[in-house]
Amino acid sequence: MEAFGYFGALVIGLILGLTGGGGSILTVPLLVYALGFNPVTATAYSLFIVGTTSAFGAMQNYRKGFVEVKKGILFAIPSFTAVYFTRKYIVPVIPDVILKTAYFNLTKEMFLMVLFAVIMFFAALSMLKKRRPTVSEESPSTLIFIIQTIIVGLLIGLVGAGGGFLIIPSLVFFAKLPIRKAVATSLLIIALNSLIGFTGDIQNLDIDWHFLLVFTSISVVGIFIGIYLNKFLNDAQLKKGFGYFVLLMALFILSKELLGL
Repeated sequence: MEAFGYFGALVIGLILGLTGGGGSILTVPLLVYALGFNPVTATAYSLFIVGTTSAFGAMQNYRKGFVEVKKGILFAIPSFTAVYFTRKYIVPVIPDVILKTAYFNLTKEMFLMVLFAVIMFFAALSMLKKRRPTVSEESPSTLIFIIQTIIVGLLIGLVGAGGGFLIIPSLVFFAKLPIRKAVATSLLIIALNSLIGFTGDIQNLDIDWHFLLVFTSISVVGIFIGIYLNKFLNDAQLKKGFGYFVLLMALFILSKELLGL
């Protein structure tokens, strides 16, 4: 299982490089089910792994002229503020047992994994849509945009995902970026969100830096491979295949957490 976990690190980077998102969805289940970390630690580690990997990907895409830095930072500021606040102040105060009845106990760990699975489920549905996001003639108001990015940040903070599946459509709709630039710019935003969010965990957790750096290094190798392969693969087919995989993973987590299978 440990070897499978490290192979999964390569796949995480590969998916991030190919699609600009989605790789983070694999990180938490991999850390929890393959490597035995508890969900709170796994969501924290996921932020560092995904954030560092995305940073390398963003630099590679920046050199190619695909990253819109100003628009990316405009999106990232309210989002990473919410991520940091969530990891620093909300996650630590969630009680170990949220709901207890004679027949069912909802623990903090179960809550985080079920929430993660629900996010995965809707991410899969968005990936499986037949039509790609299109640029709208009208942009949403600034208030709606800020509220949207704060909600994205809260979700990222809770489940430890990079949020690319939410960020990319927003960049296409609000920032009017073409899809390739939206994918590249999302890596910059994911990096900022995840790494700043991770700083909220440093004082709350005992970090295994050796494991984290080794795992992240393998993932970084994967993102360079993914960026290279992106030139040769059909993006629509890749997203569809990955969407089905994410859907199966979501159902697996829900069955394991709620049904004990």
